[in-house]
Order: sequence, then structure tokens, then C-alpha cells
Amino acid sequence: MIEVVEVPLEGREYEVRIGQGLLDQAGAHIAPLLKRQRVAIVSDENVAALHLETLTRALEIEGVEHVSMTLPAGEATKSWPHFTRTVEWLLEQKVERRDVVIALGGGVIGDLVGFAAAVLRRGVRFVQIPTSLLAQVDSSVGGKTGINAPQGKNLIGAFHQPSLVLADIDVLGTLTKRDYLAGYGEVTKYGLLGDAAFWDWLEANGERAAAGDAEARIYAVKRSVEMKAEIVLRDETEQGDRALLNLGHTFCHALEAATGFSDRLLHGEGVAIGCALAFELSSRLGLCSQEDPSRVRAHLKAMGMKCDLSDIPGDLPGAEALLDLMGQDKKVVDGQLRFILARGIGDSFVTADVPSDKVLTLLKDQLI
Repeated sequence: MIEVVEVPLEGREYEVRIGQGLLDQAGAHIAPLLKRQRVAIVSDENVAALHLETLTRALEIEGVEHVSMTLPAGEATKSWPHFTRTVEWLLEQKVERRDVVIALGGGVIGDLVGFAAAVLRRGVRFVQIPTSLLAQVDSSVGGKTGINAPQGKNLIGAFHQPSLVLADIDVLGTLTKRDYLAGYGEVTKYGLLGDAAFWDWLEANGERAAAGDAEARIYAVKRSVEMKAEIVLRDETEQGDRALLNLGHTFCHALEAATGFSDRLLHGEGVAIGCALAFELSSRLGLCSQEDPSRVRAHLKAMGMKCDLSDIPGDLPGAEALLDLMGQDKKVVDGQLRFILARGIGDSFVTADVPSDKVLTLLKDQLI
């Protein structure tokens, strides 16, 4: 069974196909997009070792020629040197404007390859084959592409929608528990920001999905993608509503910068901690009940996830330094930090009206 979520952006429509065995059938899904039977694949070393052969075999069954390159795994790959290397390799392979580039990997590969496709010959098509839960539910959908800068995360990039997304639930079975749960941080975000019923479902079924239940995993991915697609349709380039998708991210991006974008803190772990902090801040500002942040933290803890600053290994900088890092966020407008806060579970909103002293006090309390 394949679930399909449509992303009907005018002139740039595409489908997100979710189900089991999609990697084995990838050639049949991708071949109809091709003007000539040739693709370029970019992956990372870890993903390529696990899945590249399956993909290339599926392409060969359909008579599609392929070339591939692999990049180092990890967040550090989302940088100018690897971006430059990728673009120059694609040019060496004589990738034309009508061709298709395939991003096979997690969020790092999807973001970097999407950005390369956006600027190559002023825009070539690309297909996302996300291999992590985080990429399947979030970064592969919606057309945000980019790389990191020393000043912060995702500060260089472009909006460039994929032509197709293939989310194969089976590949999630190759993830470590930590990587799966990091992706689950983004799944919980969707319930928290706009669908209380989905949050209820996650409280009841999150552990079943984490244990490998395919039906539960398909539903969790599908509902997350549906919510993201709905928001992207309303606000593709983040002028308003799309900022809701950054629930937890203002805190998260500062924590990622503070830990050097290293594996001390995975992105989804930072999102989970950031969501818990956003609800705690909302409660302190009198926007939501005190029970809401407790409920958020209780579910994260039940899933075995990070939810407090103290869960991050090693030393963190002080509260003032973390607040400064938050000031580098892309969501800053006229020097004002924009936060996504909540009136309750499933009811979030964007605001710049947050006193910095309240944020500072929260961070200080967390760092004790």
C-alpha cells in the first residue's frame, strides 16, 4: 500500500509517496519524470553503503543509466566546500537542465543536493529519497534547501521544490534508535503546533511506531507530511504561517551552534528540547496551562528522548551566550527574535512580543 500526499503548488506540483518497498520500485517511480534515461545520484557514505545498490538496481530494471557520488556523513557536510564539490561534479557529469538529480539520504544530503539543483544551470529538477525519519517527515517536503554558515544554520540557500519524494518506510529499519528518535522530535512538533488529535495519537502509538510497526510508521509520516504540505501551500516562502514549522527551532538552532553542529546534539533532539522550552516559556507567559509543558516533557521522556538542556552531554555556554546565538536565527526581523509559542497543545502562533529577560531567566533556570 502506497499513501500519496499531493503538494499542488501551481506549476510545481509533486507527490510525496509513502509506503514500503519504494526503494526497490524507485526506477518505476522516477522513469516517467525523465526526458532522457539518465540520472545523477548524490548520497553520503553511510547511506550509500546501505541503500545505493538497491536504488541503482531499481533504475537499471527500467533502463535508466546512472552516475553517483558520495559525500561524508554528518552535519559538517552542509558547507561551502562540499556544496562546491557537488555542483562541480554535476557539471562534470554534463547534467543538463532537463535532467533529474536524486538526493539519496537524510536531511543533510537533501538540503545540500536540493540547493545544488536550485543553482545548477539556474535550476534542474531533483527527486528526494529521504532515508531518515526526520527527512521523511520534514526536510524532504516543502522546497527549503541550503547549507550552513559559520554564523548559523541554513543561512545560505534557496526555495526549490522537488519533482517527487519517495519515503520508503522500510529504510527506517536501518536507523539507530537515536536517529529514529531524533526524527520523532520533528513528528511530535506537528502535533504540538497544529493538531491536538495527532498529539493524542502519538501519546498512544509513538512507542508502537518506534518499535517498528509499519502501519504506525506510515501514519506518523503521512500525517506529518500532510500538515507540512498544508502550511507550505499557504505560505511557500515563509512570509507568515510557514514560520509555525519552526516550533522549537529558535532554541534548537542556538543549541546546535553551541555544540558546534556536532553529534553531541542531533537536529531532531534539539527540536524536542526546543519544543519543551517553547511550551515552558508559553506557560510562564501565561499563554497555556502549566499542564501542557508537563505533558510534552512526559511524552518525550516516555519515548526515551532528550527534553532538557541537562540532557545534552558536555558543557554549554551561559544563558547570555545562548541568547546571543538565538539572535543569529533566520527568524530575526528588525533585530526582534520571533518565537513560535503556544496557547495549548495543537494551538501555536508566531510572535515577536517576547521579553528577552523572560527567555534569559528560562535559560538560566534550565542551566542550573
